[in-house]
Amino acid sequence: MTLARVAALTLSLIAPVAAAAGGPTTPAPEQPMMVAERPSSSAGLAFTVTGGVAAIPDYLGSSKYTAGPSFGFAINQLQFGGFGYGSNDPNYRKTGFGLRGAFRYLDNRSSNDNAELTGLNGIRTSVELGLGVGYIGNNFDVFGDLRYGVLGHHSFTGTIGADAIARPSPKLTLTAGPRVEMGSSRFNKTYFGVTAAESAATAGRFAAYEPDGGIYGAGLEFGMTYQINENWGIKGTANYTRLVKDAGDSPITQQGDKNQFGVSLGVTRRVTFGF
Repeated sequence: MTLARVAALTLSLIAPVAAAAGGPTTPAPEQPMMVAERPSSSAGLAFTVTGGVAAIPDYLGSSKYTAGPSFGFAINQLQFGGFGYGSNDPNYRKTGFGLRGAFRYLDNRSSNDNAELTGLNGIRTSVELGLGVGYIGNNFDVFGDLRYGVLGHHSFTGTIGADAIARPSPKLTLTAGPRVEMGSSRFNKTYFGVTAAESAATAGRFAAYEPDGGIYGAGLEFGMTYQINENWGIKGTANYTRLVKDAGDSPITQQGDKNQFGVSLGVTRRVTFGF
């Protein structure tokens, strides 16, 4: 998919949000958002979901790019009887330990789309879901995520990261920090390995290669979130990952690119349930 189509998809996502916000208006002085009193409830759940589009490598180690979905979610409040976590106040800024959702989409890998991979086995589209735990301070965030490929590769992956946080205005939040990507042995063999049969099928263009599990990438991510109102927002990211260790030495990566880039843009929606 071309970047022009990515842009068109992104605009189609943002347009309803802009309409919900009432369209362009003359900026007014920042005022604290008023929160209506909500009836008390013995149980409740508040979370923020993010959906959009991203430009990602055709496959891990590729020098070409394609479009795919971007998704994320965060738990803002969980209340059940005497147990309480977080708050359903949209202006609440949580600090300390907390839970986070984890999602990643990896496009399918096929020699039909990438002639340079002729002879290698195809890999189905993969969707990874999981949970993470993090600690948020006033101007920093550290976290660790664990994901599982519920579709596709059926193996474990993880991310460890940290961010510096800046808030130029009450509605705008900027983040930047390092990331370390990890994969199980099965994951790394799926995306960076070459079996003896595959090597023979490529007439030796790809030497047989069996990577170990562990760290396969390290890099940086930059993020921006703009809160339009208490329920809707816009979120964008740009990231860079350098494939390292066994992943960087893979013959698949050697014919592609160790340097992997990605961008995403989407909308955020806050959802609250009381019961």
